[in-house]
Amino acid sequence: MKIVIPGGSGQVGQILARSFRASGDEVIIFSRGAEDPSHRWDGKTIGSWTTHIDDCDVVINLAGRSVNCRYSEKNLRQMMDSRVDSTRVIGQAIANSSSPPGVWLQMSTATIYAHRFDAANDEATGIIGGNEPDAPDYWARSIDIAKAWERELEQATTPATRTVALRTAMVMSPDPDGVFDVLCGLTRKWLGGKIASGKQYVSWIHEHDFVSAIRFLIDNDTMQGAVNLAAPNPLPQAEFQAGLRNALGVSVGLPATKWMAEVGAVLMKTDTELILKSRRVVPERLVESGFEFQFSQWKDAAIELVTRQRAAQVR
Repeated sequence: MKIVIPGGSGQVGQILARSFRASGDEVIIFSRGAEDPSHRWDGKTIGSWTTHIDDCDVVINLAGRSVNCRYSEKNLRQMMDSRVDSTRVIGQAIANSSSPPGVWLQMSTATIYAHRFDAANDEATGIIGGNEPDAPDYWARSIDIAKAWERELEQATTPATRTVALRTAMVMSPDPDGVFDVLCGLTRKWLGGKIASGKQYVSWIHEHDFVSAIRFLIDNDTMQGAVNLAAPNPLPQAEFQAGLRNALGVSVGLPATKWMAEVGAVLMKTDTELILKSRRVVPERLVESGFEFQFSQWKDAAIELVTRQRAAQVR
């Protein structure tokens, strides 16, 4: 297969590229700094990169400004524009293609669902967020971005191309500087304890299951629309951190109050929504379609990831 991955230079894109190339597939990554001019794009305008859309089998659009930042007005606007603009221009390129790809997998986010503790969010009955009475008003901005992102996909005129919105939880891999690596670093410094109440749910997916789910969605031509990419067993943050401490062999995890988390977020140039919002998301459509998770429990996933991380560090 020829697989085009706009915005594929980040961690998730590299995870996919490694796997597909190992299988003998051709992978083209679009980025602003690509050496090949035909792989270079700005994420908002048509260019020579569209020649690769014409003869590819799959498009996996991952483009979008990182959410790991302070939620300033400037950064929120960049998050919105980078997601909506890139989705729109990919849709245009596919619509204009003489030989359009069979499937377009469009990154979205599990953050689109409501902050809640009472029940899990699946694709059919999950509650879209934005009006939760117990959530800060500015958290609704993330929901607005996610909805606009998916709306652009829905409005694309690509009748010959199946489209899937990937409502993705945190992808856990041992790669340097990824979310798992950051969490491990904090935990090793005894900062991996309960945050605020610790009851807020954490949704996650192991990189092996993420890649397998992407392959499953490519091959299963009945799958379209929104699909949750998350392990089937999200768990409260306090339990999540306990599992990570156990895998790392760290006995102490100092708790942090909400205001301590706010201070820490400022120092790390990130936002507390990423750790305080309860993301309880389950992959109902994947499971019902016969997809089998290799890592459905966080305890097992954390041990495997830590083992590989340590092995990489001694090489």
